[in-house]
Amino acid sequence: MLIDEKLKAANEHLREKIEKIKIVVTDNDGVLTDTGVYFSANGEELKRFSIRDGMGVERLRKHSNIETVIVTGEVSGSVKTRAKKLRIPEYYLGVDDKLKVIEEIKRKNHIEEENIAFIGDDVNDYSMMKAAGFTGTPADGTVFIKDIADYVCTNKSGNGAFREFAELIIAFTAKEN
Repeated sequence: MLIDEKLKAANEHLREKIEKIKIVVTDNDGVLTDTGVYFSANGEELKRFSIRDGMGVERLRKHSNIETVIVTGEVSGSVKTRAKKLRIPEYYLGVDDKLKVIEEIKRKNHIEEENIAFIGDDVNDYSMMKAAGFTGTPADGTVFIKDIADYVCTNKSGNGAFREFAELIIAFTAKEN
């Protein structure tokens, strides 16, 4: 289903949630990546990121003046490199309690929970899903997260899910250029 069709199907409650968004927070593994990790004898070597998802970060910034924040339980050099490539200045690695990070994000950005959109995929994202104003998950997110998400993407993790989520937000928040 195209974004335009989904927008037509979106109810007023969803629209009200999205229009309040000022920042998008994303998990990394299972959202920005396809859940795969390549290991060698030296440890983690590679993670696959979608260029289209990266364009979603850029389009949020350009069209809606919304920045993206990455919050992940992993401590991975590839996440740091990807964040720098996409000019994402705020990212959190090695996070055990993602809910605590919400408070830091709110403080740093002078926003409330209702101003945060979050996209996650698994049980470790549950607390952030419950605390954010608008939530989403990739098509292959776990059932635990699909059950509480405001929006379930048609695209899978690492294959355009973040971009789809971003485009939905842009549709309701785009500023005149």
